[in-house]
Amino acid sequence: MTGEIVKRSYVVGQAEIPARPLEPALYLVATPIGNLGDITLRALETLAAADIVACEDTRVSRVLLDRYGIRRRTTAYHEHNAGEAGPKLIAALQAGQSVALISDAGTPLVSDPGYRLVGEALDGGIRVVPIPGPSAPLAALTASGLPSDAFMFAGFLPVKTGQRQTRLEALKAVPATLIFFESPRRLAETLVGMVEALGGDRKAAIGRELTKTFEEMRTGTLQTLADHYAAADTPKGEIVICVGPAEAKADQPADIDRLLLSLAAEMPASKAAAEAAKMTGGQKQALYRRLLELRDASGEGGD
Repeated sequence: MTGEIVKRSYVVGQAEIPARPLEPALYLVATPIGNLGDITLRALETLAAADIVACEDTRVSRVLLDRYGIRRRTTAYHEHNAGEAGPKLIAALQAGQSVALISDAGTPLVSDPGYRLVGEALDGGIRVVPIPGPSAPLAALTASGLPSDAFMFAGFLPVKTGQRQTRLEALKAVPATLIFFESPRRLAETLVGMVEALGGDRKAAIGRELTKTFEEMRTGTLQTLADHYAAADTPKGEIVICVGPAEAKADQPADIDRLLLSLAAEMPASKAAAEAAKMTGGQKQALYRRLLELRDASGEGGD
């Protein structure tokens, strides 16, 4: 509206804080996954200052914006209207406006269509700025007690049983903690499928309603968790499943020899032994000695 003064500020406690101007760019703003107190100050300032706030669900986002006194109009951007809303947002960005993209909860682009908008922005030479913050997969991983040195976010599994099992079989050998989203009503069935495909002895954890009043982290093997949820009532709330990597098994000597020689063709012997130790669970020194023996037998030497 012509002559309208747009108030760009946010409120923390009793203090109203003016938001500094934003440079034209697409801002990916992480929002709380449950507890509204988990928002960052940078996220609040970005939402207050942006020319356009694009939301997965404007009604859900309005609760957060009202909590912090952010009087910005919002526009919907989700999987059902991305084809229509996306070009309008790109046009606004190309016209020199700033756009803040938020999802219903957590970090944008994690299991939502925001990646399409980011791709279009980058293709158009538009700057994309991440505003990091809450993330359900990382929250569950850190509280799960499972290895976090390597992990893979696998999103939602297919709904159909056959497709789900095929996907799990493909993930079975991944040497990392696997992280999934799942619907509460499908949790029990999915855990049974995981036992069949991945093995019941794998360590796992179920995160439910993370950061909310009834937050729960349940740990155990896949089998014990499957047994629990098979007998329990359907749980409520958002679900994150973390599954630890398979225990390293002793490989056949011939397989280890081939692995050592293959690695040694690409790197020094000491590093090849270290990599083989990570991959097989063997001892680095023993593998290093074995590699030297193999090289001596073939007439090769040196590190």
